[in-house]
Amino acid sequence: MFNIARNELHRLFLSPLAWVILALSQLLLAYLFLTHMDYFNSIQSRISAIPGAPGVTELIAMPLLSNAAIIALLISPLLTMRTFAEERRNETLPLLSSAPLSMFDIVIGKFFGTLAFFLLMTLLTVLMISSLAIGTTLDFYQLSSGVLGLILLVASFSAVGIYMSSLTRQPTIAAISTFAILFLFWIIDWASHSTTEFSLFSWLSLLKHFEPMMQGQINTQDISYFLLIIFAFLLLTVRRLDRERLD
Repeated sequence: MFNIARNELHRLFLSPLAWVILALSQLLLAYLFLTHMDYFNSIQSRISAIPGAPGVTELIAMPLLSNAAIIALLISPLLTMRTFAEERRNETLPLLSSAPLSMFDIVIGKFFGTLAFFLLMTLLTVLMISSLAIGTTLDFYQLSSGVLGLILLVASFSAVGIYMSSLTRQPTIAAISTFAILFLFWIIDWASHSTTEFSLFSWLSLLKHFEPMMQGQINTQDISYFLLIIFAFLLLTVRRLDRERLD
């Protein structure tokens, strides 16, 4: 399983696409980081006398993590589209399936290999935020809650993307369908604003469970939701590939 994860991560970085995505995402996050800092400096004199006024964590760190989540939503289809679709297109999936590993180990290995890329992106973002601790005080509890939320969110993105990649032999189709599914899960709670009848839509929303963690609220309901999404789509991938192996 760990060999599969290492090979998947190695294969990602053999492609210029992964390097370009990592470089551009960090460049964009750095620009947004400076933008949030500039905004904070412009209003600091006005909010400094207000009791309980938001600080750098609320006005710089959390918005940057939210920006990272949106960027991850956009790039995850590009990173996951080749996990199984390219194996099928290159006729190497039967060779991979014949390895002395269970299909569960193969899928989990692919998942952790892809997730490692997002963890690297998250680490670089956290290091950017942590630089603020040199000159100010950060709320590390809220920051930890936000980082946990971002990790669970990108893990969900990876699981969905890997499943969609297992359904086709065309990476482009996998990328488009992954983005469609993720975007639907992102905005599905908009329907619940019109009437309380659609509370199920609110529960299904990724954003609805991500936002409380950005505010420093760690709820077992939100963590359970993300874990359910991850395990459900990974299980669907295993079942899909197991059927193909038997055929």
